Amino acid sequence: MGLETTLVLCRFVHNTSTMFMWGAFAYLALLVPKPLALEIGERLRPASGIAVFLAIGTIFAALPLQAGMIGQGWSDAVDLGTIRDVLLETSVGRGWAIQVAAALLLLPALALSPRRARVALAMASGLLLASLAFSGHATMREGWIGAAHRFNDMVHVLSGGAWIGALIPVVLILGRLRQAEWRVAAQTALMRFSSAGHAAVALVIASGLVNTTLVLRRLPADWTSPYQALLALKIILVVVLTGLALINRYVFVPRMRTSEAGSVRAIRLGTLTEIALGIVVLGLVAWFGMLEPV
Repeated sequence: MGLETTLVLCRFVHNTSTMFMWGAFAYLALLVPKPLALEIGERLRPASGIAVFLAIGTIFAALPLQAGMIGQGWSDAVDLGTIRDVLLETSVGRGWAIQVAAALLLLPALALSPRRARVALAMASGLLLASLAFSGHATMREGWIGAAHRFNDMVHVLSGGAWIGALIPVVLILGRLRQAEWRVAAQTALMRFSSAGHAAVALVIASGLVNTTLVLRRLPADWTSPYQALLALKIILVVVLTGLALINRYVFVPRMRTSEAGSVRAIRLGTLTEIALGIVVLGLVAWFGMLEPV
């Protein structure tokens, strides 16, 4: 496997695991009734342990890979001198140090009680996700424009993670609608997700438009540019994701009054499709984030 492909895969795994933790556990901590949040949180506990391991592991793998990309390939990826120079003398290294500090905060969360673990995982993964703004294209500008770009990046990844990551527990909660002891709590959790989801989707779209303007100063219309072609494909997929979310909310949710079983199946299918498309979007971001934005 080539060095660039390995780094893209590393970025994809890191972003996916971090967004899952942020979206899922922020949702459970803030919007899901406590007894149901405890039950769903326990179901997700093994997955959260794997996500913590992947998030931290990929962070530590990223610096040597980036050193190799900056240097002469795999030989520099394992050269301690090159890695040290990248860490101490480049914006890549400074951004990496911030991400490591945030990632290590995930570890104590695994030893906490289930209720405290939800809050700790949400806070630590949110901080880790926000720290991604200190690497990538947001570092190209200095001054107040650069600060605004990084802040907008934080809004973009946090709102996107809150949307996509929360879909995992949403699928589990949909299954609780048929259980009498969980029905009311599940309905409450799903309605709260729907309300918060409107804000998350709006922030994703608005911050995405701002990012595109800051990086390209225009819409990605040049399909001969790999960066613009992948960015345009991401935008198309986000539009599809938004359409699926609106169909779930405004077509199938009202139908639950007259045909609950069929509507719940349709919502579950739509949600699973959103998750799949969200994963594709994260793959595209990991890819075009490595390209020159031209």
